[in-house]
Amino acid sequence: MDVWQMEFKDYYKVLGVARDATADEIKKAFRKGARKYHPDINAGADAEAMFKDVNEAYEVLKDPERRAAYDQLGKEPPQGQGRYQPPPDWDNGFAFSEGGPQGDEGFSDFFETLFRRGSGPTGGMRMGSGRGADSHGRVEISIEDAYSGADRILSLRSPVVGPNGTVTMQDRKVSVHVPKGVSAGQHIRLAGQGAPGAKAAGDLFLEVAFAPHPIYRPEGKDLYLDLPIAPWEAALGGHVVMPTPGGKVDLRIPENARSGQKMRLKGKGLPGTPAGNIYATLKIVNPKVETEEARAFFEKMAKDLAFDPRAGLGGK
Repeated sequence: MDVWQMEFKDYYKVLGVARDATADEIKKAFRKGARKYHPDINAGADAEAMFKDVNEAYEVLKDPERRAAYDQLGKEPPQGQGRYQPPPDWDNGFAFSEGGPQGDEGFSDFFETLFRRGSGPTGGMRMGSGRGADSHGRVEISIEDAYSGADRILSLRSPVVGPNGTVTMQDRKVSVHVPKGVSAGQHIRLAGQGAPGAKAAGDLFLEVAFAPHPIYRPEGKDLYLDLPIAPWEAALGGHVVMPTPGGKVDLRIPENARSGQKMRLKGKGLPGTPAGNIYATLKIVNPKVETEEARAFFEKMAKDLAFDPRAGLGGK
């Protein structure tokens, strides 16, 4: 299952509260729902499932940061047949802390995907330490940046609880150096940039993401692309100059190369130890026939070359 194609959970509807409900109203609604659907009290067929939903909804809405993240995600309604597609890059520029229970609550895929994604053993406040919670965010770079490193100033939004328990967003600027050789999904730790604490602030963990690229498709440290070649380059072979994020390289095309054939450029992928590879899939591109001379050239090929591209399909 695609993690971004999941059943949407309307946590406000589960608890029966408005989207602008205060923290006290959410707590009262949770207590009411928990009593109503507790398995020791309600033996109904759906009671256990509803009890889990109520607990899950409260885990999100009682926490200012989770609630803020959920509110940003939930601005668009569910789309079709109960399956939900979040808006693209809904969490860009958003930082929220990992915290809450770490046990086996049996929460839904929706909860696990949104609020456990990228979490690790460093998430949450260290009990009794006075240290703030670790926060998590996202930094987007180009594939070219991974070859040389990059510096970014990010605008991050963090939730702030108002006097009446409602949550608003507060913007702050964070400077981050993205080192050479990072991969998509890797985390960069910024010490002391997380949530404040009584003794020390937590850390900020930024997940690296690559911006969509018009040519390259990253997979781990490897890059994939389609490489256009002319029919004569495919037939005769030879060398072509191929641009890469790390600079131009000379690629040898074998004689009688076929469309779809994959060529490997060892060590030319994303930097690392070892570096990744670049895999170029050959794509034969025919020139447009726009002059009489070009038409005569192709007519001569059709006449002189005993070639049937459909010979392998069988038949007479």
